[in-house]
Amino acid sequence: MAKRTDGRPRHQQIAADLRARIMSGELGPGTQLPSTPKLVAQYAAANATIQRALASLKDEGFLDSHIGKGVYVRARQPHVVDIAAYLAPSPRGYSYQLLDVREARPPADVAEALALADDDLAVLRHRLLLHADEPVELSWSYYPLQIVRGSDITKRGKIPGGAPRVLADLGYPQRELLDRLSARLPTTHELELLDLPDDVPVIRQLRVIHSDGAQPVEASILVKGAHLYELKYLQPIPH
Repeated sequence: MAKRTDGRPRHQQIAADLRARIMSGELGPGTQLPSTPKLVAQYAAANATIQRALASLKDEGFLDSHIGKGVYVRARQPHVVDIAAYLAPSPRGYSYQLLDVREARPPADVAEALALADDDLAVLRHRLLLHADEPVELSWSYYPLQIVRGSDITKRGKIPGGAPRVLADLGYPQRELLDRLSARLPTTHELELLDLPDDVPVIRQLRVIHSDGAQPVEASILVKGAHLYELKYLQPIPH
């Protein structure tokens, strides 16, 4: 089998190498990067190529430049998502923008997760999550119409007590969740609303909430820039 070679543009290769070194801690917060001439020599690349690589990392929030002083690794804390726990975002610094509320036919994977028949509809609540007024996540949450018809979930505006309270009042308390994770490049809608840098993939979560008897009552598609998030797992090891 022929050996695979990296066919990406050189500036993307260099950005990927620096990004990996930053994320591993090899280049810690506050570390000054070598000067441009040294990076040119280190990576055997043109000055313009180095500048494009650094510009990408600045756009992603990994680097800061100080005029006359150089380029430094930025102190940044990723949004840590504990996949093993169902926790609402901390209210400190987080807020939502409600983008849409309507009856809709869900995507195929959501319809399957909710066990909907071909002609069944769901209520869609489409939201944008902000942290410190910066967009960090898009969500599309679907609820079977036959369950939530006439409830606060169908109304435009924030839900007092949230969807879990409404579902519990309707006799469908949340008991468990199932997350499926994948990665892909963003759609135009996602890139624009999340203000993503070019060529940064997104993490896509399909989160399904079950009530008693393993009945699915909510399915959400959560999309977030991969450069902003760290996914955390804690799983006991059976003895």
